[in-house]
Amino acid sequence: MSAPSTVREIQLTARPKGWPTADNFELAEVPLGLEPGHVLVRNLVMSVDPYMRGRMNDARSYIAPFKVGKVLDGAAVGEVVQSDIEGFAAGDIVLHMKGWRDYAVLYPERIVRGAVRQVEQAVKVDPSAAPISAYLGVLGLPGLTAYAGLRRVGGFKEGDTVFVSAAAGAVGQVVGQLAKLWGSKRVIGSAGSAHKVQRLIEEFGFDAAFNYKDGSVTEQLAQAAPAGIDLYFDNVGGDHLEAALDNLTVHGRIVACGAISSYNATEPNPAPRNLAQVVAKRLTIKGLLCSDHFDLQPQFLQEVAPLVASGQLRYTETVVEGLEKAPQAFLGMMRGENTGKMLVKIAD
Repeated sequence: MSAPSTVREIQLTARPKGWPTADNFELAEVPLGLEPGHVLVRNLVMSVDPYMRGRMNDARSYIAPFKVGKVLDGAAVGEVVQSDIEGFAAGDIVLHMKGWRDYAVLYPERIVRGAVRQVEQAVKVDPSAAPISAYLGVLGLPGLTAYAGLRRVGGFKEGDTVFVSAAAGAVGQVVGQLAKLWGSKRVIGSAGSAHKVQRLIEEFGFDAAFNYKDGSVTEQLAQAAPAGIDLYFDNVGGDHLEAALDNLTVHGRIVACGAISSYNATEPNPAPRNLAQVVAKRLTIKGLLCSDHFDLQPQFLQEVAPLVASGQLRYTETVVEGLEKAPQAFLGMMRGENTGKMLVKIAD
């Protein structure tokens, strides 16, 4: 397959104020430029993720913001079309961070100040071991986030009662299942629809689940965990964090993974209003960034990949077809329209 002369890509046209809209994105066609040391990849599937909303703001954070008028990026899996370096060949399937475009140009090795350093990671994956989309979800960053959050950050112990918010999402459904497989006493999840709640219990083996839209999260959690919870895996923040603080046992632990309830807020969220519980119960709250735990990836794949292959660890995906619909997929994911990993299929 020859290299194309142009690339289609999704660019950020303006920074959102509150909820993003389709007007914040634009499909553009730009020339393809290749320099020595390149790996050209035809993207097949890309990911949209909640953290991308924060990168649309012009704010200092743990990762640089997207630039207005420039292409967005994120995790994608694609097929190598041509390679100018050793270690990659046409036909290889690779995981990388240049999604939001139909062709990606990667430079895995650059000479910088006389030394070789990794500047654009491309990791070969085995399409015979699992569907390639799995490397963006259950065997990708969401899966590793769940694994590291339980094992290392949350200090999961056999017999823990675990509560996970956004439990039907890509991270949440893995958290709940791993906790059950590792000997949790009780696993509880929250989700945003009756259908998702049903799937958490019937398909993913949660002991209890509730629709946070049905009433007080604090009261529903207390009903689902009358003896309290030992570990809260937080993907939502706000009223969910407040509810967890009220229901955590003494010396309970919180893994702070995300706060999607506030990502599009234009005014500060008043919750949680009960932070005094941190002192009263001697709670531990630790933040989680997956990038801090890449050293666990070999261990994670060795332990979790067989669980996926055997069907012991199940996963779901919501797939939107067409690069031009990537903004639609992102907005749908932010509204909670997905079950499991939200993906965009770019090519066959």
